[in-house]
Amino acid sequence: EVTRLLIDCGFSLRELDARLARIGLTAGDLDAVFVTHEHGDHIGCATTLARRHGLPLWMSRGTWRAIGAPELPELIRYARDEQLIELGALRLTPFTVVHDAQEPLQLRCSDGAHTLGVLTDVGSASPHLIAHLQGLDALLLECNHDAGMLAASRYPASLKARVGGRLGHLSNGLAAQILAACGPGRLRHLVAAHLSRENNTPALARGALAPVWGVAPERVVVADQQFGFDWLALA
Repeated sequence: EVTRLLIDCGFSLRELDARLARIGLTAGDLDAVFVTHEHGDHIGCATTLARRHGLPLWMSRGTWRAIGAPELPELIRYARDEQLIELGALRLTPFTVVHDAQEPLQLRCSDGAHTLGVLTDVGSASPHLIAHLQGLDALLLECNHDAGMLAASRYPASLKARVGGRLGHLSNGLAAQILAACGPGRLRHLVAAHLSRENNTPALARGALAPVWGVAPERVVVADQQFGFDWLALA
């Protein structure tokens, strides 16, 4: 049984269709959408997509309220911290994180044999977060910025404080600390994601994560903002 879940949808419908086409899929191939929080680069066209294709749309009640409480009576599904979601062949466990959103959730996904952790927007680690990222086979991990590059950037002081603060985004160094706390020995795939174009580089992200994982830097996959990354298989 194949189950396809789209996690976040921060594009226009046209851009989403183009990106799905590049990996041989259409929106009609999706089984559901899960939105982690209400920021524009994550919510995007999610409600329009759900309506157009009749897709279940999962999000927290806080996220739903933050986007204006849209009326989607047959499609909206409310996710809660640690409340298991069974979706076809997948078992999803949302968990709360620290981020400047109303009720942000990230995901632990399993098919019963393999487990993927998704951590895309978070400002700081917590025991709760670390507990949900134990024993993973694959991890998509935010590496938003290099602390030195952010400090020296042309960003206004207020934006530097937001991005680098405890409610903002992960630096390479903090991402490496989270990876170490998660026990990376079992990992088969590690993807560095959400890299800032202005305040990070793939080399810096790989350089922070690879020593913790105990591999050569090129083993760390870096998600490109335009092209993403190729399919990764766990089975």
